[in-house]
Amino acid sequence: MRFLLLAALLLFPVSLIPADDTKKGGDKVNGPLDFKMKDINGKEVDLAAYKGKVVLFVNVASKCGYTPQYKGLEAVYQRYEKEGLMVIGVPANEFGGQEPGTDAEIKEFCTAKYNVTFPMLSKVVVKGDGITPLYKYLTSKETDGKYAGDIKWNFEKFLVNRKGEVVGRYDSKVKPESDELTKAITTELAKK
Repeated sequence: MRFLLLAALLLFPVSLIPADDTKKGGDKVNGPLDFKMKDINGKEVDLAAYKGKVVLFVNVASKCGYTPQYKGLEAVYQRYEKEGLMVIGVPANEFGGQEPGTDAEIKEFCTAKYNVTFPMLSKVVVKGDGITPLYKYLTSKETDGKYAGDIKWNFEKFLVNRKGEVVGRYDSKVKPESDELTKAITTELAKK
């Protein structure tokens, strides 16, 4: 009997608490701010620190046609930070190998070329094998199904409200300072 049970477990491995759906300590993930990540300097960041703020997650790259959006992201961050907006850059290299650098190189590029002051996370995988749990969540049906689906390219944006719920997804073509995105941001900032 033990042999059959062992064989069944080896053939059909089961995890009672899926690692990608929980944060440290076994707490259930209720939203994108329930994850811990590394920042661009290698320090752990508990995204729960941003609860109560409006958060814009953006997968970024340094050698992309959309890379000039860093300027718009910084402008939007500067304009709305005092009202509670947090822009978070998430470097990724899945699309055309357009983010080949190390964290140190990415940080240097962003600060020297675009004067980026908003938080940047360590480079992660946002699509496919090895996808970081944050992006696995953001692109899953757990985001009310409306925002599910693989990331298509660099500079896709996810807007998270003060309650920690995903309330918008914007493709790469939507500029950070566009009326569409700034209206969504200001609408969420107005909700206290």
